[in-house]
Amino acid sequence: MTETLVEPGQEGPVTVSISRRVKPGFEAHYEDWLHGIVAAASDFPGHMGVNILKPSGATDGRYVLIYRFATWAQCQAWEDSQTRADWVGKLGDIVEGEGERKRVTGLEAWFELPEVPAAKHAPRWKMSLVLIVVVFALVYPLQLIVLPLVPGWPHWLRTLTIAVIQVLLMTYIFMPRVTKALKGWLFA
Repeated sequence: MTETLVEPGQEGPVTVSISRRVKPGFEAHYEDWLHGIVAAASDFPGHMGVNILKPSGATDGRYVLIYRFATWAQCQAWEDSQTRADWVGKLGDIVEGEGERKRVTGLEAWFELPEVPAAKHAPRWKMSLVLIVVVFALVYPLQLIVLPLVPGWPHWLRTLTIAVIQVLLMTYIFMPRVTKALKGWLFA
């Protein structure tokens, strides 16, 4: 199992992805298992949600379970729990080998691609450079568009509105595309 741990002091939202290859004919069993472990994890403090990618060319034919916790400590509590150990023990013979695991915090979460090996990370200087360009390219036009539409709003509310729009656009639209487009450079 491949694992990347954060350094002390880098606590914050944590995203963990675990990819597994399921033995042919056991897909329904594995999907039942996924629903069970997801329900169990959702009861733990700090749980922020789950995404599941089904096998495809982008995932190299593997299922990818992606879960998030609000802090590193809360994520660690889930991973060290007997509940999780019991669920992992139920995998039995329905998967091939160990799962590939990757844990990221902060900026790294915006630079994830399922097809990039679990242990490979973009250097922080490259992530910072890309984020500076993307943030500027979003915030500048958002100020020109949003501020004239809400002239009577308090400054903090206008700033919050721009920040919310910018983060949502980056997370769901721009960063996945930018990361994919710059994959060769980022992960070289």
